[in-house]
Amino acid sequence: MGIKQVKVDVNEVAIGMFVSGLDRPWTQTPFPLQGFYVRDMEEIKQLKSHCNHVYIDVIKGRGPVATKLSLGKPSLKSKLLSRVARTAVANIEVAPLKIRRNVYTEKEPLKKEVKKAQQLHRQVYQAVAEVMDQLERSDNVPVYDTKRAASEMVDSVLRNPDAFTWLSRVREKDEHTYSHAVRSAVWAILFGRHIGLSKKELDTLAFGALLKDVGKARLDRELIIKRDRTPSQQREYEKFVEYGVEILRDTPGVEARVISVVKHHCERLNGSGFPQHLRGDKIPLLAKIAGIVTFYDDTTNPRGERHPLAPSKAVAKLYELRNVEFQEELVVEFIRAIGLYPTGTLVELNTGEVGVVVEQNFERRLKPKVMLVLDACKSHLRKPLLLDLAEDEKRKQSLIDTGKRRPDEIEKIEIAQDLEPGRYDVDIGQVRDDYLFKSEKKSLLSMLGLSKS
Repeated sequence: MGIKQVKVDVNEVAIGMFVSGLDRPWTQTPFPLQGFYVRDMEEIKQLKSHCNHVYIDVIKGRGPVATKLSLGKPSLKSKLLSRVARTAVANIEVAPLKIRRNVYTEKEPLKKEVKKAQQLHRQVYQAVAEVMDQLERSDNVPVYDTKRAASEMVDSVLRNPDAFTWLSRVREKDEHTYSHAVRSAVWAILFGRHIGLSKKELDTLAFGALLKDVGKARLDRELIIKRDRTPSQQREYEKFVEYGVEILRDTPGVEARVISVVKHHCERLNGSGFPQHLRGDKIPLLAKIAGIVTFYDDTTNPRGERHPLAPSKAVAKLYELRNVEFQEELVVEFIRAIGLYPTGTLVELNTGEVGVVVEQNFERRLKPKVMLVLDACKSHLRKPLLLDLAEDEKRKQSLIDTGKRRPDEIEKIEIAQDLEPGRYDVDIGQVRDDYLFKSEKKSLLSMLGLSKS
């Protein structure tokens, strides 16, 4: 399901809504992101001072009372979650986040950083694989390489968040546990970077995310991959957390804070998690983050499924669980951190064309760079076309501002919805390689005298 936008009068805007569009260019307003959750009356006041109407996403956030759209009959689970959510909000108090904005402002060019990230990506996979392989033979964990790789991975994401995201977003042929651990660590670092965690905290978080599933080495593979576990099987499966803690406590070089991430990443805000059923702020912050990124990656890359789900579906599920299983402020900030369309997402434009998000615009989340691969008829383009949505809008707005074009003469291009990767015959890995490494291939062919005239 893609984004479902509804036009509402600005006086109808309420806390909990997700504003996905304005009646004027975003650049003419103080709002830093194209798309945000309304969290307080001050934001509503700001909206009223700039806009007459806005567009809200009724899937991501609350809908207006007057809206008669049918989004499908709510399931029994959804009704129960809503009931639990109301109880959770009333009974669970959590301290507000101490967010430090714009701590990591320096950024390496994507194509420069990806060269370093590609090699590091292989090292991280190898380190995690060695840990799991060693655990199958004994409980001695070779953590040095993993710890070093985690720290270097943090450095890479701090320099350019897109580079490592690209390399973990595209599915490779590695074992699910390995790739899940790496992807989770990447999402965690992106999140931590966004809220301004210190380098030391990011290292701890990345290391914990990479090692959070080491206890599964003590479980039977059949139990791990089984979808519908009986209650007794589920209790046995949940022991992987305790096994992981035992293993890491006996391993030299693993700090207590790292073990804390592993120990508590399956706990949930309302006490429904495991193994201790902790609630609220009894769950450490880094473990709360690890829990959110684990849920997000499990949802977008479910075990046993050939293709990941569209990010918007994962975001919708995550937002539904705010103040139930996950702290609301953390959920909102995570969505802001990764954007609605993370790098590597297959998207359809309002023109009908289909492309892949190849690079983020961290100031304007709904205006990334997109590599167009299918035309409006869903036929493959003879040559992929790079479209910078932010620059395209800026250029067209300039034509309007200078009087060279009337607003009705300009076709504004925007992302209409994200798509599951298997929706069309698009090789996202090939799009990635063409975008990131095409200049290198041309240079190599030229050196070898094989370039085409």
